Amino acid sequence: MALFAMAVPIPAGKTEAWRGFMNELKGARRAGFAASRRALGVRERTFIQSTPMGDMVIVTLEGPNPVAAFRNFGQGSDSFTRWFVEQVKEIHGLDLTTPPPGPMPEMVIDSHAD
Repeated sequence: MALFAMAVPIPAGKTEAWRGFMNELKGARRAGFAASRRALGVRERTFIQSTPMGDMVIVTLEGPNPVAAFRNFGQGSDSFTRWFVEQVKEIHGLDLTTPPPGPMPEMVIDSHAD
């Protein structure tokens, strides 16, 4: 399985909104979240890291092609995807319907690599 990880800052004043978003994914929208990730062929794990520079979200996707899954996700037209994309844009200012600016995250070391 391949792994993709991405750090995304939470703008000042948006941490509670982000936590509300995560609570919806763990609660009322859990089935939609699980179905979405199954359809993409990935397992997602999300972390929050508080730093002196502010809070950061660390998202990991694991599966056969997690980079393609990340790039393709925002193109979905179902209600869950539209809602998720809207939440990310409102909280992070990141538009998942367009390719991210710059290169994708680079894995620099893997303790299990041959």
